[in-house]
Amino acid sequence: MAGTTLEDVKVAAEVSGSQMYHYFPDKDDLVQAVIDYQAESIVNRQRDALGSANGVEAWRNMVITAAKRTKAKGGCQLGSLVGQLAESDPRPERSSRQGSISGQPHRRWLRSLHADGKLRSDIDPDDLATTLLATLQGGLLLAQVQRSTRPFETAVNTLFALAIDR
Repeated sequence: MAGTTLEDVKVAAEVSGSQMYHYFPDKDDLVQAVIDYQAESIVNRQRDALGSANGVEAWRNMVITAAKRTKAKGGCQLGSLVGQLAESDPRPERSSRQGSISGQPHRRWLRSLHADGKLRSDIDPDDLATTLLATLQGGLLLAQVQRSTRPFETAVNTLFALAIDR
């Protein structure tokens, strides 16, 4: 992705330069549009699992099944894109927006679980959301490198074992 130019995208998409530049004045705008699309897709897929009666288990099963299906190849698609944009775009509103895109649904969900007494009372749900994202990113990276979903499964299962009040 880092070496891809707007010209490369224009050719692959079989669109004219005027069409491309009308919607995406520069590569960062195109990457941002992809991030927005991916983030919305992820949130939509997770919404049902997070809102179900057994939301923790349903969400856990969903992310582990997804990692198994892809054999964790490519790591986290959204994390890779966000990381690239954060490195290449010095505008602080973009990098701070990326954090809210990737973390906000988890924050709301964990705050709700905390309010319902389903998390340990001494855990801050916002801190747990940050830890959850770091666990997902790190677990997927380890799974990608080791070519096994076991590190990812271990990370997710351990985090929830420590956080959930049973």
